[in-house]
Amino acid sequence: MWQYIFITLEVINILAIIFVAVNIFFEKRPASQIFTWILIFILIPFFGFVLFILLGRNFRKQRIFTKKEIADSTNIEKLSRIQSDSLEKIIAENEPELRSAAGLIKLLLNNNKAILSSHNEVNILNNGEETFPAIYQSLENAKSHIHLEYYMFNEGKVGDVIADILIRKAQAGVKVRLIYDDFGSWGIRNKFLKKLKNNGIECHAFIPVRFPLLATKVNYRNHRKIIVVDGLTGFIGGLNIDDRYLYGDPELGFWRDTHMKITGSAVLALQSIFLTDWHFVTGELQTDKSFFPKCKNINKCFVQIISSGPDNDWESIMQAFFYLISTAKKYIYISTPYFFPNESILTAMITASLSGTDVRLILPSKSDSKLATWGSRSYFEELLEANVGIYLYNNGFTHSKIMVVDDIIGSVGTANMDIRSFNQNFESTALIYDMDIARQLKNEFIKDLEFCSKLNYSDFRKRLTLEKAYESIARLFSPLM
Repeated sequence: MWQYIFITLEVINILAIIFVAVNIFFEKRPASQIFTWILIFILIPFFGFVLFILLGRNFRKQRIFTKKEIADSTNIEKLSRIQSDSLEKIIAENEPELRSAAGLIKLLLNNNKAILSSHNEVNILNNGEETFPAIYQSLENAKSHIHLEYYMFNEGKVGDVIADILIRKAQAGVKVRLIYDDFGSWGIRNKFLKKLKNNGIECHAFIPVRFPLLATKVNYRNHRKIIVVDGLTGFIGGLNIDDRYLYGDPELGFWRDTHMKITGSAVLALQSIFLTDWHFVTGELQTDKSFFPKCKNINKCFVQIISSGPDNDWESIMQAFFYLISTAKKYIYISTPYFFPNESILTAMITASLSGTDVRLILPSKSDSKLATWGSRSYFEELLEANVGIYLYNNGFTHSKIMVVDDIIGSVGTANMDIRSFNQNFESTALIYDMDIARQLKNEFIKDLEFCSKLNYSDFRKRLTLEKAYESIARLFSPLM
């Protein structure tokens, strides 16, 4: 009897392997992912198939993530074609801010329909102390509508203040809409949501998750952090709605982060992203022209907003990062909480450094995930050998997701420097083509270096063999993280 059971299980396992092999083959996945799944099937044959069903299937081309559209998508298409025709003139008229970035601007127009907007005022906001007061004030000043889209929207001191403002504004006639990621905001209570809804606030979960550890769509989460007020003011960056961003984390301590406030035409791109996602979660097409007001000419600051996710044909944010690293002439400074680069980004960083570009990377010395810590460390030796400067932040936990290049271009957004942000999650990032903003980001980066320990190549090579084993094991799972 046991012999027949064993044979049956073997047949099932072989069929499962064939199913997975065919699935992966036709999706043309990276070799690293293929190798990882093969190893999982060898080590844990039956559980490996269950793991693949839960985490390994690629929904990028499936119906659930077909390209989401909003009512003005036709207009966006027209605008991108118009700007494509006039882009050379725009770049030529705005030396030296845009000439060195011409290739990147065209790339993002082609792969993401990201319109280059001008006449923006950009304010870099450091940590919760600067970010939340700015958010509170903008929400209080809302006249028409407030749109919020967050990976993590939690109750607490910060969440309660924002909730009170939203309720008060909704009662005053302001239309308030909230999208929260159901996985990232898993701890949010129904009582809290009911309070918001009973006071006229429209709240919707992004891809509802019934059982977080067993959900087939845990991989595909809305990691965006966006606020749009009256179509005139917008916020984007690394801070979620959670107390740790203002009061620190009980285990990790002070929470270092970077956010950005935009006033001007770039806000319309944030509005488009929100309305696209609103259509996806509700099926409602919002066509009110008040969502896209005519913006006043403020400062001459150029901004491109990139969105990326399983609904896109291209990994737009990854391609932007790759371009920035590959074309940097003097320096490129990167700060990210999680570092699981794909081969393209890793090679670009090494090549840039070996070519004489000053490449520096700030990472947290301790993370909220041991697997993330060990996995990130697995890339250190080859980077250090190429003279990439790796700095571990010791003053708490750094969650900033910034990049700055050559005093010309700055990047602030939600995307980590990892595979999950590049092709699994819904992300958004702002590229700012402005010397003043770039220098401000550079100066903040240099300040953060004062709280960092710089790794030494020869010392790092002497780490214990057991540590190297931990790193190798964690790196095997990096394509799945």
